[in-house]
Amino acid sequence: MLQHMKNKGLVSGFTFIKNGLKLGYPFVESIESIAPLCDEVIINIGHDPETPDDGTEEILRKTFTHPKFIFIKNVWDPKLTENGLILSQQTNLALEQCQYPIAFYIQGDEAVHQEDYPAIHDGIIHLHNNPELEGLVFDYHHFYGNVDIIKHTRNVYRREVRIIRNHIGLKSHLDAQSFRFKDGRKPQCKLLKAHIYHYGWARESSIMDQKIKAMDKLYHGQEYERFKNSFEYRRIWGLRPFKGTHPKIMNEWIEQNRNQIDIMSLKLKMSLKDYNLALADFIEKYTGYRIGEYKSYKLLDPPL
Repeated sequence: MLQHMKNKGLVSGFTFIKNGLKLGYPFVESIESIAPLCDEVIINIGHDPETPDDGTEEILRKTFTHPKFIFIKNVWDPKLTENGLILSQQTNLALEQCQYPIAFYIQGDEAVHQEDYPAIHDGIIHLHNNPELEGLVFDYHHFYGNVDIIKHTRNVYRREVRIIRNHIGLKSHLDAQSFRFKDGRKPQCKLLKAHIYHYGWARESSIMDQKIKAMDKLYHGQEYERFKNSFEYRRIWGLRPFKGTHPKIMNEWIEQNRNQIDIMSLKLKMSLKDYNLALADFIEKYTGYRIGEYKSYKLLDPPL
């Protein structure tokens, strides 16, 4: 953890995971990426009494042996299959165990870059010292198909809240994308000069097939099946080369899970919706304004 936070107990990290190995999540790397910024990390391991663990819990407990890593276990209710509500429920069970005034949330397919630690650290201090602020917002890199391709278009969120002021009533909302107060109010936030690196769509095709089917059941019920055939990547609107660097903590996972498909060499097929997206993306590129953007937060100027 950062030196001048060390004795203050300022930051609680929190996350949840279930079947992380089976579904190809970089869940160990995800936790390791935020650990240096946290005084404790709550790890909520989900389980189903009727299904044996895939080894996720064993790996977590062998990896995170320092006392600041605190494990809890919770059963995933098979009846919670509407709008991904099980995801916010499990997030909130972890959040409830966070004791410190700032809470840093990370999902099992996300990571932060070590080069962003100073900006995140300064943002945390600013949040702590300014009671009118309730959260911090990150920009996102959404990888698609492979780790050298990102998806940036209006139908994927470009920013989201990942650090909140704790103990003020903020809770994970709907499918755990963001946070709201009980009355639905959005938190007042500042935008950080930092990114969340999202690897949720950068798995090998067969693993991605399992992940999509598992997630579909969390939203639509255990009998729901979107794809009769196995999932295959295709070139879709909004893809562009990624020219930056990845968090160092992700290097081994990237090499082990690299997808060999060259998506950008595939033929791009455009639908009417895609042409509308293209127009909106053009406007965003030259104005910075995203038409119809869904925001679960209120951004206060200026950014940090």
